[in-house]
Order: sequence, then structure tokens, then C-alpha cells
Amino acid sequence: MTLRLEHDGAVAIVTLDRPDRRNAFTMAMRGEIATLFDNLAQDDGVRAVVLTGAGGYFCSGADTGEMGAADSATFLKRMRALHRMIRAIMAMPKPVIAAVDGVCVGAGWSLALACDLILASPNASFAQLFGRIGYAPDAGAIWQLTRLVGPMRAKEIVYSGRTLDADEALHLGLILSIEADRPIRDAAIELATRIAQGPPVAQAMSKQLFEATTLSFDQFLDREFMIQPLLATTADHREGLAATRDKRAPNFIGR
Repeated sequence: MTLRLEHDGAVAIVTLDRPDRRNAFTMAMRGEIATLFDNLAQDDGVRAVVLTGAGGYFCSGADTGEMGAADSATFLKRMRALHRMIRAIMAMPKPVIAAVDGVCVGAGWSLALACDLILASPNASFAQLFGRIGYAPDAGAIWQLTRLVGPMRAKEIVYSGRTLDADEALHLGLILSIEADRPIRDAAIELATRIAQGPPVAQAMSKQLFEATTLSFDQFLDREFMIQPLLATTADHREGLAATRDKRAPNFIGR
């Protein structure tokens, strides 16, 4: 089994499980990951997702053993599968947390960047190694890095192909925190559990608003103008108001 799914309450834990290959994903795994995230998006019992890797690695990207000479049709098939996988993570309406231990490189880093939040262990390392095999970064890496650190730093990271340790990644705002006192998986599950207690519909709408930050300010306000009145009609909004009035913790039901 190369992909493992577990549940901890309302949190789904997805583990890339090929430690002998530093969790490099195969062509088949691209489709499996996409389908799994599509299914989790529709599962009302899941309110947050943790994506991690087995054996002290996050992901070393696409399995180079499957690379090499290929005709155009085969290569396009690979790219479509890669993009479907990344889009499935990006489109997930529930918060997704990457728990990064060890290597997180190439398209493996793109997997992490597609998540909402990234937690890292002290020995996590990040790199865009595509230049070593004559490729440009794919799976949206340049788009993500440019948004997070700006075009000049993103270019330096890509062109140099150098490795960033966890401290530098934290300094650049590429990860949320370094978890040195406990296993990274446990830290991510704890954070996901707290997030899962929030209002699911409002969180899904908030994700849409974060994605809309590429719009102009006026266009963004138009999107906000559409979303907030919808949330005002939800049972979760009424529950939140009642809980605030009664000075108790809210019990959000996702409607």
C-alpha cells in the first residue's frame, strides 16, 4: 500500500507510504491522491485533513524511475494526472495541513505548498531540484513560491536549486512553525483537531476568499459581498451567536 488513510475524530490523516523511495509518488499514486481528496471533500464526517509522509520523509517528488524517454501523448497524460492531483488538494473545501519531516523536494514541495498550512520538524528540508534533470518546476511551484516570498526570492530558490532548512523556511514564511518538542504528525493532528471544531461552511467560504486575493480589491469586495449574506442564513451562524450570548463553546454542525 503506497497511500494510507486514517481518521482521528473529524481529522483525516493521509500518509504517503513509500519510505524506501522517500515517498516519491508514482503515476498511479497521482490518481489515487486526487480521488482520495475528492472523496474527503464530500465526506461530512471530515472537517480537516493532515497530509504527511512515512519513514521520516515527506515526499521526494515524482518517482524518477518512471521518467525517461516518452512520446508526447504519454508525457501529457503524466502532466494531466499531476495537475489533477494538485488541483484536488487546492480545491479541498476543508483546511489541509502538511506535516513535513525530512525531505520535501521537487513536486513533493508542490504537494506541501498546495496545503493551507505547513508544519515542519527541525530536520525538514526543502528544494526545487528540477534543474538537475533539465526540467522547470511544475505542479504550480513557481506560482505558489512567488505568492509567498515574492518573485526575486522565488527565482533565486528555483535557479539555484539549493536546499532550505527548516529555520530558513520559517524565516521566509514558507512554513507556519517548527515542531521540535513532539512528532510532527502529532502536532499537525492537534492543530487540525482545533480547526475542525470551527464552522465548516464558513471555513470553506474563507478558503474561497483567500484564493480570491489574486483579484483586485474591488473584485475581492464583490466576492465578499456575495459570501457573507449566505453565511448569515446558516444554522452555524445562529449557533455561534447563541453560544456567544450563553458564554459557552459553540457546536457547529456544518449547515
